[in-house]
Amino acid sequence: MTQNRAIAQRFALIADLLEIGGESVFRINAYRRAARAIEGLSEDVAAVAARGGLTEIPGIGKALAEKIVEFLATGTMRAYEDLAASFPPGLATLMLVPEVGPKTALLLHEHLGISTLDELEAASAAGRIRELPRMGQRTEEAILRGIAMVRRQAGRRPLGFALPVAAELVERLRVVPGVKQISAAGSIRRMKETVGDLDILVTSRAPARVMDAFTTSPEVSEVLERGSTRSSVVLDAGLQADLRVVEPAAYGAALQYFTGSKEHNVALRERAVRAGLKLNEYGLWRPGDGRGGDDRRVAGRTEAGIYRALGLPWIPPELREDQGEIEAAEAGRLPRLIEVEDIRGEVHAHTSWSDGADSVEEIAAAAVAMGYEYVCITDHSQSLKIARGVPAADLRDHIRQVRSLSDRLGIAVLIGTECDISADGTLDYPDDLLADLDLVIASVHTRFRMSREAMTSRIVRAMESEHVDILGHPTGRLLGARDPYEVDIEAVVDAAVRTGTALEINAAPERLDLKDTDVRLARERGARLAIGTDAHSCAQLRYMPLGVGTARRGWVEAREVINTLPLASLREVLGHRGGNPRGRR
Repeated sequence: MTQNRAIAQRFALIADLLEIGGESVFRINAYRRAARAIEGLSEDVAAVAARGGLTEIPGIGKALAEKIVEFLATGTMRAYEDLAASFPPGLATLMLVPEVGPKTALLLHEHLGISTLDELEAASAAGRIRELPRMGQRTEEAILRGIAMVRRQAGRRPLGFALPVAAELVERLRVVPGVKQISAAGSIRRMKETVGDLDILVTSRAPARVMDAFTTSPEVSEVLERGSTRSSVVLDAGLQADLRVVEPAAYGAALQYFTGSKEHNVALRERAVRAGLKLNEYGLWRPGDGRGGDDRRVAGRTEAGIYRALGLPWIPPELREDQGEIEAAEAGRLPRLIEVEDIRGEVHAHTSWSDGADSVEEIAAAAVAMGYEYVCITDHSQSLKIARGVPAADLRDHIRQVRSLSDRLGIAVLIGTECDISADGTLDYPDDLLADLDLVIASVHTRFRMSREAMTSRIVRAMESEHVDILGHPTGRLLGARDPYEVDIEAVVDAAVRTGTALEINAAPERLDLKDTDVRLARERGARLAIGTDAHSCAQLRYMPLGVGTARRGWVEAREVINTLPLASLREVLGHRGGNPRGRR
């Protein structure tokens, strides 16, 4: 649904430009709400427009619907083009840096003539930024860190952005006559948090037909190369995609080779050499006898056959990083990785009570459609005004409302909160209110620039509360937008083990927090884990595979994640966290 993403991006950029121009907060927020609504759609916006349903989308009125129709018809949006033309060029580039919002970008341009990242970096390094109004040394240092992060991410996109693009393209090609096998490969198959480009492998009796379908797909904005068995294109989402058609006898070898990682492949090739074999993208070969005999392919049709011929069980793609997976496979110690189907319920969901788009009833119905046994409503707590945090008195009313819903909705609806952790580690609601909830997620949403020691102490103190069940998005990062705050993750993991607090793997595509290496650390030290989508709409409940993919990269098994438990077992875990029975269950 690349058009959804493109339209959401245009609306978000219009909001930024309106903010630079000092327009009313109402107009700015209208475009930002519209961007979130379009991005969160679970249906192609073109299909919604075709049936005349655009104004049924929350936040989309007649004027915005007309702009969507215009974009679908022409690929442009005149409101955006006219607005962008009224501002100096380069401001959008500056706003890629997390510390540079619309007003700061304009300030930098007006006072220092800055319009590129290089100019911004030079001015920051020279100490010129701190001399501007509302700036200072700390802001200048944060800008330099932000520039470094933008450059690290250059050419790569978050997994949550790339995965649906790849899935849509694969499904389009799967139905081309003659296609027998098809799979995405590369880092997207390994579920890495960022993706450079898309690799797709196909077997087909009609490669020319597949290449035609690939290079003329509606998602393609530029054809870089078109060959008989390999083509490369640029998609309108900004990603490069490469398609290869291989013979069936080599499909497994090619899939293994192009899935990677490079380090894993090198280790496998070295293993093959020690066994007197040769491994490449065409197969696993036994060399000829040197007297004119040809090399003989001993495996290649399937990935499992490649690994089996090397004396190993098949290794899941998410583990292929040369981080001990080959040794574990050889010793029969590969984990039985968690699957999406193992998830029995959602433990982190927001509704229209705070900053979510949908009601409790709608979220519950979506959870039923996903086959879940339970869903927990965890709206923001009272001090987070920007997210319309729920006042304590209102939360008491919500508790009563939610506990009357389960029988009527056909799913267990639990009531909880995503409770802010204050700067001193205390929680945002009183103890008696927290004690009446089914589940408490404690999260940091403010004061990100604390020292490593202070942030660690803040988080650990919150985890030591008898009321906290889950630590939400434990490092606070936003992929491509904000680095993790300074925190001793080992100390946090040890506190999780000691207190029985589950650490969240937040599946929101902009977070994926904990990251895979921290997940593995937590797992190895025996910490409990929870996978939550942090959904702010029904559609976002579908983010769960991103969290499961991150868990798999961390070698996690289903038994180590609390929301793989049936409801009765989950209640028991929550009610006896850390071995201290809590009467509220």
